[in-house]
Amino acid sequence: MDAAFYKQAVTSRDLKYNYYFAPAQPSKPTLLFLHGFPSTSYDWRHQVAFFQPRGYGIIVPDMLGYGGTDKPDAVDAYTPSLMAKDIVDVLDVEKVDKVISVSHDWGSRINSRLVNFHPERVTALAFLAVGYLPPFFDADTSKLLALTKQIFGYETSGYWSFFAEDGTDKIVESHWDSFHSIMFPADLALWQTTVGPTGELKAWLLADNRTTVAPYLTEEDKAAQKEVLLGGGFKGPLSWYKIIFSDGTREDDKTVPLERYDIQQPVFFGGCARDPICQPALAQGSLAKYVKEGNLTSKVFDAGHWVLLSHAEELNESLLAWVEKSQETAQ
Repeated sequence: MDAAFYKQAVTSRDLKYNYYFAPAQPSKPTLLFLHGFPSTSYDWRHQVAFFQPRGYGIIVPDMLGYGGTDKPDAVDAYTPSLMAKDIVDVLDVEKVDKVISVSHDWGSRINSRLVNFHPERVTALAFLAVGYLPPFFDADTSKLLALTKQIFGYETSGYWSFFAEDGTDKIVESHWDSFHSIMFPADLALWQTTVGPTGELKAWLLADNRTTVAPYLTEEDKAAQKEVLLGGGFKGPLSWYKIIFSDGTREDDKTVPLERYDIQQPVFFGGCARDPICQPALAQGSLAKYVKEGNLTSKVFDAGHWVLLSHAEELNESLLAWVEKSQETAQ
């Protein structure tokens, strides 16, 4: 991604955001890309290279805690509605009134709150790997562990509690190669045994185990990820998990107006059939419940979690077709 397109803005709560920005050509919409964990704006490089030459406006922030964006220590700074407002502040700085928002992984939580709290700023939404996350008031994550074990035969979110522990940032940073290899593994099945079940990821890192990294990452990509992610530290990124185990997320969700639970805009869901953690079935239920009938386009890719990297060409073409269709519907 061309460094010349990166800008910085200070939000209404005095936080600096680093983001990639290219203005839209006349008649073209602006696409907003929201990354998840562990990621930065750099991981949208294939989508930027595809859509920008076609005249689409592009906004790709480093999310709070990542890259060139501020990394506050206070966990409550990572309250979803506040981060959604940060994104709106960036749009305001660039005088972009409306966007088509595209999210991956935990970016989908912010995408969800963006449409809940600021629906007038979003004309269409795409969710990748993780679907729409409606307000949820039960903070007992053990219920989710039990449910996924019952459905899939193994826990899918056992690593959450490890990521929320004090000191996990130092474990990740001191075992970077081990962590990086298991986050981007060539063997997708490893997540089923090493990431999902409670305690397994911590044991993997402390043993400094390693596996082959997926071929979609070049040596240049690996170096870039190490420089940005490891250089920025993991206290900020892991705060996205810490807030799940506080009252912050639950209380924040209670502020979503009931009439805003449903999504009125067109929605694209890109599921990942070979993702052992974010199973498409986990997303499809809420999408069917909350997306207006006829507004949902769903495609399950034969991909692991990192579909935006491993299946970039197929994903880009699918997104383009959906964007064009959603624009025709809006006219």
